[in-house]
Amino acid sequence: MSANSFDARSTLRVGDESYEIFKLDKVEGSARLPYSLKVLLENLLRTEDGANITADHIRALGSWDSQAQPSQEIQFTPARVIMQDFTGVPCVVDLATMREAVKELGGDADKINPLAPAELVIDHSVIADKFGTADAFGQNVELEYGRNKERYQFLRWGQTAFDEFKVVPPGTGIVHQVNIEKLARTVMTRNGQAYPDTLVGTDSHTTMVNGLGVLGWGVGGIEAEAAMLGQPVSMLIPRVVGFKLTGELPAGTTATDLVLTITEMLRKHGVVGKFVEFYGEGVAATSLANRATIGNMSPEFGSTAAIFPIDDETLNYLRLTGRDAQQVALVEAYAKEQGLWLDPAAEPDFSEKLELDLSTVVPSIAGPKRPQDRIVLANASQQFAQDVRNYVADDEEAGKESFPASDAPAASNGVPSKPTTVTAPDGSTYEIDHGAVTVAAITSCTNTSNPYVMVAAALVAKKAVEKGLTRKPWVKTTLAPGSKVVTDYFDKAGLTPYLDKVGFNLVGYGCTTCIGNSGPLPEEVSKAVNDADLAVTSVLSGNRNFEGRINPDVKMNYLASPPLVVAYAIAGSMKVDITKDALGADQDGNPVYLTDIWPSEAEVNDVVANSIGEDMFNKSYQDVFAGDAQWQALSIPTGNTFEWDPESTYVRKPPYFEGMTMETTPVSDITGARVLAKLGDSVTTDHISPAGAIKADTPAGKYLTEHGVERRDFNSYGSRRGNHEVMIRGTFANIRLRNQLAPGTEGGFTRDFTKEDAPVSFIYDASRNYIDQGTPLVILGGKEYGSGSSRDWAAKGTALLGVKAVITESYERIHRSNLIGMGVLPLQFPEGQNADSLGLTGEETFSFTGVEELNNGTTPSTVKVTTDTGVEFDAVVRIDTPGEADYYRNGGIMQFVLRSLIRK
Repeated sequence: MSANSFDARSTLRVGDESYEIFKLDKVEGSARLPYSLKVLLENLLRTEDGANITADHIRALGSWDSQAQPSQEIQFTPARVIMQDFTGVPCVVDLATMREAVKELGGDADKINPLAPAELVIDHSVIADKFGTADAFGQNVELEYGRNKERYQFLRWGQTAFDEFKVVPPGTGIVHQVNIEKLARTVMTRNGQAYPDTLVGTDSHTTMVNGLGVLGWGVGGIEAEAAMLGQPVSMLIPRVVGFKLTGELPAGTTATDLVLTITEMLRKHGVVGKFVEFYGEGVAATSLANRATIGNMSPEFGSTAAIFPIDDETLNYLRLTGRDAQQVALVEAYAKEQGLWLDPAAEPDFSEKLELDLSTVVPSIAGPKRPQDRIVLANASQQFAQDVRNYVADDEEAGKESFPASDAPAASNGVPSKPTTVTAPDGSTYEIDHGAVTVAAITSCTNTSNPYVMVAAALVAKKAVEKGLTRKPWVKTTLAPGSKVVTDYFDKAGLTPYLDKVGFNLVGYGCTTCIGNSGPLPEEVSKAVNDADLAVTSVLSGNRNFEGRINPDVKMNYLASPPLVVAYAIAGSMKVDITKDALGADQDGNPVYLTDIWPSEAEVNDVVANSIGEDMFNKSYQDVFAGDAQWQALSIPTGNTFEWDPESTYVRKPPYFEGMTMETTPVSDITGARVLAKLGDSVTTDHISPAGAIKADTPAGKYLTEHGVERRDFNSYGSRRGNHEVMIRGTFANIRLRNQLAPGTEGGFTRDFTKEDAPVSFIYDASRNYIDQGTPLVILGGKEYGSGSSRDWAAKGTALLGVKAVITESYERIHRSNLIGMGVLPLQFPEGQNADSLGLTGEETFSFTGVEELNNGTTPSTVKVTTDTGVEFDAVVRIDTPGEADYYRNGGIMQFVLRSLIRK
């Protein structure tokens, strides 16, 4: 019950129903707040308890100074939690382990139960092994169940063992698309109350739901577990960046072009740790699908959230997707009553402002390794010619391709070239070169939820087929929509056969390529690429294109709209100037250009209007948690604690609570620490966290081999996130990681100073030796450390490797928080300094003093760092809130929550 200090409790009547609400206008200053802060204000009013959340906190938010730097801590209580299976499995593993720990500490295991609705969508496990055939989807599903049976049995057990926990089975859709199409409420109703739908999710792209007016963002799995168990999220009232939209998108541009433009603008502006809120006349001209696409890429901007207010477009989408009339009426009535309804002419208080005239957006792609590196489509081939030099041998001669003119990219003088012959299984031959598009994937929640770009892709395929064009033989083409609704409207519009003829057969309903589940390239293509060390490319409609992420054979990755993905599959090379060069020849030998097969806006809108209806969504989601016969046939254990299989290589009981007592151990200064890795700028959680395929000659591969797993059954790191032994071995093992402590290497290597001459070693093997010696470890990093997906294993793996502190120039929000959640101390170099400017090589021994001040209930602003080589500096302590300090004192967030629940 709320303390209701502001007499805000009231009643809202909608139709025949009445709901308790907490009126925002009872708080002075609330009317001028941005939409997102109004949602936070309601959260505080409703959860005010006089202790963690007080009247002073509410006043502080009501009197928010838009120009001040964040300093006021508040406790945000999300209405629900959403998970995908890669990050969700370890969450459920941890909950199951916590139940046993509670028992061992004399508590009640049933106290470990989600207190907020928690929903998990199994979408990250399907791999696009099979493609380009009518039965590719069925084969991939069979392979998925075969690989993941143990995990799926565990999740089915969790669905029965935990209250308020639901699972959307495999083969249904991508978590964020399922969220906006089915799970999101926009306004929640629970225990007679109505309040804004808010959430945290174990995937950074949770922000896609911001397009529906729902405030939520990605957190690490450890934070999500705490939220499920009733712990509020500790945060500082953020700065809010107002992003004004005016005008309308011009013909020939897509939502992808828009979002890549916004990503570039906001990355340049700097929005890490801030909310972004869209306002202005242009919002009304932005479809809900486009809003969701923009919200989805909030992590690529670096912002915490990127939200749109509620308006008629929101209501129309809720109706289209099958929400009932009472729910839609409630959303409208509640938003208008609380001042959460969009006023296109309003100018709320914002900390900073940007503006974009939508009519200035031009066709774009982004790459070859970061989503913010936008390239105007007309300049793409020229930019490729420059960028490819970073991926080829210095002594390689530039030259012209030797393809026949009718079946090849246009010759590009001065571009590195190494034509390589490939022999196909049918005996035919062709040549590939640097820049060959070897993966063309319509993938990812970002775009597959948007019917306008999906229909545009299908129409490009249709027009191409009618001109006699198809994909080049070296291109692996995949279609992985975010829900079954997509294939339903393709079928209804008669477009599926055309996609199939260009090779974009359905491969699964899941993330696939965007998270590295692209599957292997055809064997003959892979061999040619690796034998000649070709810098080949992927083009995908995703949100992530980091190095080493998409496919181990592919060096350069480009984000593009779905229709451009189809066009590049036909062109076959990034050397093609797709805006000018012919993509191929028609049946009569005439050149066919992109303009010949690009659909008009009217054509796209006509298909969308006539092919998508509420009935499709009702059909797809009518029994979404039940699953198919294969899911229902999985055998599961019973009881409120899990029966761990000691032989399992997928699900193992983790060591987080071993030796834990009810009393905390005082934190201590760190002495005699060694550097495990010295890293540069923009090291992402993809570089840190295990992801993608498991290679046989790595520590993780050796572990699986030793446990009787055949190479063909290794599966991916993501699928084995429930086994800490595999994940530790894969931490800091990304094939593109460059550890400056071991120059000349790429991958999970370091130097092991426990041995004479400090030989180069696997990072995992070195860490075991350091742990055996009792030597704490340190990571040195640069700017934007931990950017990218939330990936809780980036923090869990770091901690389990024995790392006690990380020192960087700057952090991305989620990873810094996750490090604290695992008991790792995040530090920052003094302003304007870095490891190199301080003369640090990584060979030093480090000591950190001043950490023990935390035992006094305060957080030091800096700690003294000294090395055995005489370097000294004051590192900034990045424990930013009192709540984070409590987690660190307890050894981590899970230990804090466990002790709190037992004491209740």
